[in-house]
This record gives sequence, C-alpha cells and structure tokens, in this order.
Amino acid sequence: MTKTPPSVFAAPLGVLATAAALAVGCAAPPAEDAQPPNIIVIMADDLGYGDISPFDGWIETPNLDRLAAAGMMLTDFHTSGAVCSPTRAGLVTGRYQHRAGVPAVLLANSDSPLYHQGIGAETHTIGEAFRALGYRTAVFGKWHLGYLPQFKPPLHGFDEFRGFVSGNIDYHSHVDRIGRPDWWNGETLEDEDGYLPDLIGAHAARFIDEHREEPFFLYLAHHAPHYPYQGPGDPAERYAGDDQFPGVGSVTDRKRAYREMVESMDDAIGRVLDALEEQGLSGDTLVWFFSDNGATPLGSNGPLRGHKASYWEGGHRVPSIAAMPGRIAAGSTSDEITSTLDVMPTVLAMAGGAAHPDLPFDGIDVGPVLFDGQDVPPRQLFWTSAGQFWRGAAVRDGRYKLVIDRRTQQAAAAEGEDVVDPVPMLFDLEADLGETTDLADDEPERVEEMMAALTNWREDVGISS
Repeated sequence: MTKTPPSVFAAPLGVLATAAALAVGCAAPPAEDAQPPNIIVIMADDLGYGDISPFDGWIETPNLDRLAAAGMMLTDFHTSGAVCSPTRAGLVTGRYQHRAGVPAVLLANSDSPLYHQGIGAETHTIGEAFRALGYRTAVFGKWHLGYLPQFKPPLHGFDEFRGFVSGNIDYHSHVDRIGRPDWWNGETLEDEDGYLPDLIGAHAARFIDEHREEPFFLYLAHHAPHYPYQGPGDPAERYAGDDQFPGVGSVTDRKRAYREMVESMDDAIGRVLDALEEQGLSGDTLVWFFSDNGATPLGSNGPLRGHKASYWEGGHRVPSIAAMPGRIAAGSTSDEITSTLDVMPTVLAMAGGAAHPDLPFDGIDVGPVLFDGQDVPPRQLFWTSAGQFWRGAAVRDGRYKLVIDRRTQQAAAAEGEDVVDPVPMLFDLEADLGETTDLADDEPERVEEMMAALTNWREDVGISS
C-alpha cells in the first residue's frame, strides 16, 4: 500500500498545484495486485453554493479549504432532487429517485402516506455493491430513506449504521420532530451523548482506524446546516414524548447558529482527513464532498437564483469537492456538468464494480473528469416532482436549461390560464447563471425539443402526468 505524507491535506495550495501539474493526465488505476481504493462520501444537508469558503462563501471552513487544495472543485455539480430524501435515493442507487420509490420527502408523521414509503427492496444500493466487492461499509448520520424496519441501512448493504432515519433531529437530544428518540446502532435504538457533527466525526475516525487494513466504503451524511438551528453551545430543545417545541429551534440569532453548525461539520471533516493521514491512507482514499440540495434563505446560494425545493439553480447546484492525492490534480477546478447520480457509477468503477445488470445507472462514470480533466459526453439531466407539471420541473442540456416553476404556474392560473399546461422558460447558463433572461420566445424549437425530452423522461421513470 502506497502511503502519503502526513501533510498531504495540509500543504499550501501552490505546492500541491505545482506537484499536480507535473502529474496531470498521467493518473492510472491502481495495479491489479494493489488494495482497492477506499471511498468516503460526505454529504451536507441544505448547504448552499455560497456558504463555504472554497466557493467564496461567508463561512470560513478551513478543512474544506484543505480538501479543495488537495483536490478538485466541481463548479457545475447538481443534486438529482431539490430536497432531502429524493437526492439521497438517487445517490445510493445511481438512478433517478423515482425508480427507487422515493420521489418526495419522507415525512415523520405516521398519519402521512409518505411515512410508510421508503427505498424499495428491489433496488441495488451503493452499500450492497461495495459489500459484494469485499468492502466494509458504513453510514453515519442522516438516512431519511424510510422509517419502517425494512428501510433501514443494515438491510441495504451497510455493515454499520450510527445515525437517524428521520428528516431532522435535535442536535443534542437526538429526538425527531414528532418527539421520538431517533439515534440508532444498526437496527437498535441506542442513544449516545454528543453534538451531532461531533458524533459523526468520531465514528468516522474510529471506523477508519478499525478498517485501515481492508478496503472500506464510508458514507457520512451530515445534518448540518438543516434545522433545528443549534450550535454546539445551544441547549437541547426536544425531548422524548414531547412534541411541543419550535420545529426550527428557538435561538434568536439563527444566522449565528447556522454558521456554527457548518463550522462544526467542517471540524468533523477535519477529523476524517486527519485520520486518513495518521493511517497513511490519504493517497488510497477518494473523499468526495457535496450537499443534498441548495440552501434555504437563511444560507447563501451565491450568484444562483432560488433556494432549496425549487428547480432554479439555487435548488440543486451545490458545492462539490473531490480529493485523492496523487490521482486528482491538487487545486484544480472543473466546470463539467456532474451530478449526485454520477457518484455511484464513478466510485464503483474505481473499485472494479459495475451496475446491477437489471438496474442500469442513470448517472455516468465521471472518473475521466476527476482523474484526467476530461469532458463529459453530451447528456441531459432532469428534475421534477411526481404529479402534474405545475409542481415544477427542469431540464439541463449543455449550456441551456428549461425551467417550469411552480410560482410561475400559479401566477398563470391567477390570470385565468389553464394550470395543467406548463409555462416553460429557457435560460443560457453560460451567459446568464442567475437565470434572469427568459429566451423561450426566441428559441421555440429548442423549448419544444426539451419539453419533449422531459415528457419522455417522465414516462421512462414512471411519473404519471
């Protein structure tokens, strides 16, 4: 096993960039007799494109700076959904979430039909795929792919699970929004003391230490900066059996709490990078960071229009950083169009795996982007909710993006138009990243082609219109 210097994640950007420039284009897969690469996927929750310092954000995140200095920033990276559960389903299957039975946010209230849904038994998850390749697998943090026993991570390929199944919990007491304890050890409720980002970081460091001699796949699903807004010094507010508490938290300075939550997540990421260095695993491990969707108005999406739950860029274009010293050029940037759907195809290919023969990926292997700075082949990406077009949708095709916005549909209905008929808008993202100038009237043929592609895709993934 090739060991990397302990300072690999801490070296100045210029030094790493110079070293990488000598090697770029020469990265090659590990030798056949070498141990397969380790994979660590880190997902934030509701973190915006303009929140963290590598993306010129307002919160200083030195460990994410450190990761970016050692690897590649992906500036046109997208989630497959604009809210929590759908993106997570797409991530762990490499397929659009509608195929996995999770087209919408799963709700904690047992009276809701969405409480009883979850990731389907017929799916083939990233945990199952890596376990079949002989990897040790774990998920620490937020699952949110089903509340019922059959949906829990141990039944979907993960050897270890320390975390919660709900959409959000108290950062200190680990109680969900209904007043239920929600901290699990495998399939058993087993609470432990600690602030949520700290617990995730501690379990990650422990797992790396325990499995340093064998290949591992580690999925760290952080809760930060999703509400309730609680910094490490704020009190617990939710208690078992009591649902009379403010859902988002009672702190008056939410901006301060939000910042502290992101900083604590960054500290936990630093523990992961430190653990890799201490075990000499940095050069053998891909670390890939991103958010599950864009920020709420409390955070920042930088120059992007819209927020979480919308199909504007601010809803699904998120910060992403991938690092693997010696294979990914240090301090590099790519503006290729990439997606959370690409994560599973890419990391499986690195390990010598492939899609299940009956469940082809919707994402693609973007290893050539990460390791060789190449372009991705032309393709289209799609976003939508189940149900009618008026709920919103989007299509990305190269520099162009078609958007059907719920509020625009509602405004059209208020003017007496038929709300069933979508009102598409068209934007040139290379010239207009903020989606301010609608080109639909100037490009009717392009709009027609993209609308037809959206209709065909909806049929393909099983969305009824």
